[in-house]
Amino acid sequence: MFTDNQSGPILVLAPHPDDETLGAGGTLLRAARAGRPVHWLIVTKMRAEDGWPADKMARREAEIKAVADAYGFAGVHILPFPAARLDTFPMGDLVAAIGAVVKEVEPEIIMLPHRGDAHSDHAAVHDAGAACSKWFRYPSVRWTLVYETLSETDAAVQDSEQFHPDVFVDITEELDEKLRITSLFGDEIQPFPFPRSLQALRALAETRGVASGTAAAECFMLLRARI
Repeated sequence: MFTDNQSGPILVLAPHPDDETLGAGGTLLRAARAGRPVHWLIVTKMRAEDGWPADKMARREAEIKAVADAYGFAGVHILPFPAARLDTFPMGDLVAAIGAVVKEVEPEIIMLPHRGDAHSDHAAVHDAGAACSKWFRYPSVRWTLVYETLSETDAAVQDSEQFHPDVFVDITEELDEKLRITSLFGDEIQPFPFPRSLQALRALAETRGVASGTAAAECFMLLRARI
């Protein structure tokens, strides 16, 4: 995926801002530093009509900008769906909205949240994103990967929905920067042993590194590859 002759865009789908960093931040940094255009698709947003206070929405906008600047994303795409309510929308609406971004970006790699994550928004984004990886409708897509998200993937309770990684990416050189970017999400990140903590993220990266012969790694499930 990171060889010299593969340089197409990457599109990471995040149900909420921070999912992409928790699950794939080191890999995104590695890809961006290799010169690949990386795009961030945030599927939900805070809206005043849903009761979010203006100061909270302003902080979130500032966090998104700071994170996008830190990665050097080629593009940030924000859909208007309300958080924690994706399962109330027809799947066709989600597929159409995500599919429009996929056609615009023409990614070579799509990264999705795990379908078995505890949050229903993650399952909805997974299903809609997977539908947007069909080669005959979205021919640019060659790799479809699923990332793990602390506090979500590890909270799955159904055996059939467990996360079984088969792709590991060495993020030894990117880990410290991933943790720095994670800290930009403010009160979403709490002290250990809270799952979304810097210490927990480092521990997970080191554990995945041990499994793959590196000091730190992120892992993915491969859904589809065309080589």
